[in-house]
Amino acid sequence: MMTKETARLVTKAEQLCEQRGARLTPARREVFEILAAESGAVGAYDLLDKLRAAVPNAKPPTIYRALDFLQEQGFVHKITSSNSYVLCSHFDHQHPVQMLICERCGSVQEIQSEGVYNALRKQAEDQGFKVASQSIEAHGVCRECH
Repeated sequence: MMTKETARLVTKAEQLCEQRGARLTPARREVFEILAAESGAVGAYDLLDKLRAAVPNAKPPTIYRALDFLQEQGFVHKITSSNSYVLCSHFDHQHPVQMLICERCGSVQEIQSEGVYNALRKQAEDQGFKVASQSIEAHGVCRECH
């Protein structure tokens, strides 16, 4: 059963896809819904297992194509250190990403610090480097596990 919040997020994603001329296929939508219901990051094969409840014949390429699409649209972030994925909390606009990852419970909190991004961008520009995208992962212990 989809929560009210998940339904709101799905509707918002559908509207953005329509505006962008992108297609939120049933498999992509299902992966989005699964991630919307999670509090932490989820690996691709765990997502595949959950997806098979709705799409029994889903194979690894199905999940990776869906994740690629959702990343391209800015709906999900990849947590590189754990090779997992989490729903973006501000997917209606592009933004620099900083993730706070609890090493005890696995929760992931997305924060936005323009100061961090601006400092990184300035230092990169001083080196003649143009930043295309930025994602920072900080590992530690969340408030609940403290």
